[in-house]
Amino acid sequence: EGQLVESGGGLVQPGGSLRLSCAASGITFSSHTMGWFRQAPGKEREFVAAISWAGGRPSYIDSVKGRFTISRDNAKNAIYLQMKDLQPEDTAVYYCAGRHSSRSLYDIWGQGTQVTISS
Repeated sequence: EGQLVESGGGLVQPGGSLRLSCAASGITFSSHTMGWFRQAPGKEREFVAAISWAGGRPSYIDSVKGRFTISRDNAKNAIYLQMKDLQPEDTAVYYCAGRHSSRSLYDIWGQGTQVTISS
């Protein structure tokens, strides 16, 4: 059974940086498009960024373009989200998710890691 485990969340001041990591196990990692989603209190979960199985064609929600960078290391079965110039509106629980290349929906999810931006 596949499992995703996020790490790297925390409390930072506005303008600060964080790097989230997601370790995958039990899946054919290199066959999965991987993504980051987030859910702020009282809001719907939203897409943040995704990266294809080969590491190309990253995509981002407009509000994080130029500030967040998604990457993956297929040798380590891991993806990362480098976040800079963080703002209070980035506060949320961040989730790692995977979608097999044969499927249209993300069907494996991590437990989430809290990111809080506050002075």
